[in-house]
Amino acid sequence: MTPVELSRTVLRAVRRAVDDGELDVVVPAAVKVTPPGPGGCGDYATNLALQLAGPAGQPPLRVAEILRTRLLHNDGIGDVVVTGPGFLNISLQGEGGNASLVREILEAGERYGHVDRPTGQLVQLHAPHEVRAVVVMDALARVLRSQGALVRTSCAGRPEPEWAQVLGAHIDAHGTPEAIAHFDAVSTPLHITVRPVPATPDPTPLGRDAARWALLHPAAHDRPRVTADHLVQRESNPLFRVRYAYARTRALRRNAADLGFHAEPGHLESPAPDTPARITAAPNIAVPPTAVRTPTTLLNTLAAHPRTLQAVAAHHAPDRLARHLVTVADAALPFLFTVLPRGAEKPSAAHRARLALAEAVGAVLAGGLSLLGIDAPEHL
Repeated sequence: MTPVELSRTVLRAVRRAVDDGELDVVVPAAVKVTPPGPGGCGDYATNLALQLAGPAGQPPLRVAEILRTRLLHNDGIGDVVVTGPGFLNISLQGEGGNASLVREILEAGERYGHVDRPTGQLVQLHAPHEVRAVVVMDALARVLRSQGALVRTSCAGRPEPEWAQVLGAHIDAHGTPEAIAHFDAVSTPLHITVRPVPATPDPTPLGRDAARWALLHPAAHDRPRVTADHLVQRESNPLFRVRYAYARTRALRRNAADLGFHAEPGHLESPAPDTPARITAAPNIAVPPTAVRTPTTLLNTLAAHPRTLQAVAAHHAPDRLARHLVTVADAALPFLFTVLPRGAEKPSAAHRARLALAEAVGAVLAGGLSLLGIDAPEHL
């Protein structure tokens, strides 16, 4: 059961409770399920009972118990535990939500988190004649399109040739917003002016990938740091960590093929603690050698990817995506060193499941970098 399927299952439980007269509320249009927070348990959690308690005129714990009873009768749900003031913590049956999440990502590939069809939303993005504004607008347009919007971009002046040739930032038109804003549609477009703090000096000498990262990673109100540090292949460079994590996932796939096994979502067993002698660290990447590599944090960051894209589109902030990719990479790197068999180990179901999770990481990183207009190299 995927998070989307679970959300629909919870919504059906609310509808049945309303139909049977146990709850007197307006059925919400959607239900959000997320990884459990501190004090929670299971695969997913929702605060829906707290949201419905006021309109229902009942205590949150009573609403939670009504929904819990109904959820337990659904195939695919193993247990439901009520914690705190009324949070529903849901455990899935069988291979659980982890394998379902990994399978969902692998099926979607780099389009994980994209919407299936156009939403009908029309957006007119406009930027001043300044390089950072144009690059941020270009990345925002990519994310908005991934969320089903029809987007048109414009710049106050004629764009400099190197903005497209070097930085890959393409603009549909230039001039005043009033002069260029038009769609072949009846609906009125949403007008958004993209105006981040300008960049100095000229970022184009850094090349496309480093320059775009330098301009996109800081929040719009922060002045970007346009230096050669973005080209350094060391742990201190967030862009290097993200691209190295992706390249590592591709190397794992190649190495697994050489060992005769492939990815298959399934139960993720925690590998035994590593010792310094068993870890082959990446160049310039420090990997803590003593902790047990449990992938819980990593799974939570992957599950958050669709919500991150939605937030980027809603708040017009591609910097959120850049920072999310750093979070994914930092959570993935320790885990990636546990994927392959070691020594005389034979490939097992656990190795196939860990390889599937590694490939899911690669799909999220490659898809996110693509939306930022940055290349994801298979070799670094």
